[in-house]
Amino acid sequence: MSEATLDHPPIVAPLGAAATSRLELRRPLAEHLDGLAPVFAKTEVWHYPYGRGFSRDETKGFLDREMRSWSTRGFGLWIAVERSTDRVIGFVGLSVPTFLPEILPAVEVGWRFDPNVWGKGYATEGARVALEEAFTTLGVAEVCSIVEVDNEASLRVAERAGLRRERTVELGETDQRGACHAALFLITRDRWTTTRS
Repeated sequence: MSEATLDHPPIVAPLGAAATSRLELRRPLAEHLDGLAPVFAKTEVWHYPYGRGFSRDETKGFLDREMRSWSTRGFGLWIAVERSTDRVIGFVGLSVPTFLPEILPAVEVGWRFDPNVWGKGYATEGARVALEEAFTTLGVAEVCSIVEVDNEASLRVAERAGLRRERTVELGETDQRGACHAALFLITRDRWTTTRS
């Protein structure tokens, strides 16, 4: 893929692993399937937008796509591991929102966590690290987040992470889900720098 046809802004350097006081954020590997599959099987994790959990094969497909993204783009979603238990609890990180082509090239911050750890602030914690890496390591100028308008918990995470709601967008129907409306959030490098100081 040439620079002219990239689906994301050019990056300065590839992403690596990251960590917070409570999370290890690791590049996805095939060996993460056993830890991730039980999380993804829970309906709550994929209620938005699919209304159901993932099969093991669908989780493997997700991991395969993420491993390709890391190899071809230089960044992707991290597997989130709870440091206190060494247990896979979901994902958080950076991706390309190919499902909304009108805003490409773009980088999106996103997250999905095991319902067993909801309410602990892990999504916000991980999203903030992802934004820091986007603006420093990758060197992009802007990051978005696209959250279904009914997903109140994730709307709050986006706000707490410092993103600003810009407008509502329509996501067209796919073979896996119906059409839906989502809130488009944005944060620029300048605004991120201001909010951190």
